[in-house]
Amino acid sequence: MTSAPLLVLLGPAASGKSTLGALVAERLGRSFVDIDAAADPYYAEVGWSIDRLVERVRAVGRAAAEREWEPARAHAVRRVVEANPGAVVALGAGHASYTAERHREAVRAALRGVPHVVLPLPSLDRAVALTVLRHRSVMDKGTDWVFDGHDLLAEWFDDAGTRALATHTVTTSGRTPEDVAAEVAALIG
Repeated sequence: MTSAPLLVLLGPAASGKSTLGALVAERLGRSFVDIDAAADPYYAEVGWSIDRLVERVRAVGRAAAEREWEPARAHAVRRVVEANPGAVVALGAGHASYTAERHREAVRAALRGVPHVVLPLPSLDRAVALTVLRHRSVMDKGTDWVFDGHDLLAEWFDDAGTRALATHTVTTSGRTPEDVAAEVAALIG
């Protein structure tokens, strides 16, 4: 078995990473790990927690707190990748998008051994994709990801660093999750 995950899914919030990851893992007989569910102990290793993030959001606003949290997110990516060889891993939206190059490079290094890094998007058309992602986010998470005039969803969609990490991009609009999962599984072979 490989020493890295078999597949990592990354991308903006509401792009279907967790849904696809679970389906692909089942199809391939692999374990599935969602970083949003697994990262708390790794955040703690570097002095962060979701509670601390919430406190920082209240103190400095969401966008600034996201920047402060970058080192913890990058650390969590490295640790989740190390701890889950052969698995299918979904990275939460902020776990692939960084403003500081050192954190982006740390994630790039962590993913170097991962043979398949897939970016699911509703559409390659920015306006269409953001409309779909925002609708899904409001329905599923109760947020449009705009805080104090800063659009995190657009930032995540536009992030060149995230796109550079991906070995494949798949579009999902008008397709069932099962059809997209079959396409992703076929990429793996």
